[in-house]
Amino acid sequence: MSEAASTLRGDLGVLLRLLRGMPRGATHAHSLDAFYDAQSGEYDRFRERLLRGRAELVASLPLPPHARIVELGGGTGRNVEFLGVRLADVASYTVVDLCEPLLARARERAQAMPQLHAVRGDATSWRPDTKVDAVILSYALTMIPDWRAAIANATAMLKPGGVLGVVDFYISPRRADVGTAQHGAFTRAFWPRWFAHDGVHPSAQHLPALRAALPAHEFVEARAPVPYLPLVRVPYYRFVGVKA
Repeated sequence: MSEAASTLRGDLGVLLRLLRGMPRGATHAHSLDAFYDAQSGEYDRFRERLLRGRAELVASLPLPPHARIVELGGGTGRNVEFLGVRLADVASYTVVDLCEPLLARARERAQAMPQLHAVRGDATSWRPDTKVDAVILSYALTMIPDWRAAIANATAMLKPGGVLGVVDFYISPRRADVGTAQHGAFTRAFWPRWFAHDGVHPSAQHLPALRAALPAHEFVEARAPVPYLPLVRVPYYRFVGVKA
């Protein structure tokens, strides 16, 4: 089978599961396991074209020497590779996720990266033994039911001067703050309904909550193409906040 045919076949498998939507499990973890189990092998390749801004977010994080990094909802650990040559000066990169099939991919990746550790845990409550230099939430906040608790937990585990980096889908409030993007009614109605089928919930509240939690911050708002939907662009943001 050619590479193009293999890619198309993999995409069709992922798209079929997306169309079926996230099943309802006894717990959120059970739902995630059931949803991602069969598509975990194609997860990184397919999401590479969907989850934009991750490389730019990781590259923008100001990291001290021998940094300790936690990624909440980090799945397969793909984002660690965006550190590039900086990974050699990272003391530890811990991926925390509830989804065991995705964590299995992270453990495979960790075989070539001694800094990488994969832990099954809840982003709203898991804490490292010591404070860390950076926390990343990459397309995770929209999938965490108690997202406010996840933000609070992320900021709590940071050292003073540590950074929280977030990239995710979103929509603007009906009346956006001055200096921020204002999305039209169609955008604000369409994307939450489109993604909710797969357990993803773009919100108008996430970015304002992040800005309030960490007043010293920078953020970028943008739009990205969606695989197989060439005429539409989904809004996303990158946020980097510094803990006082």
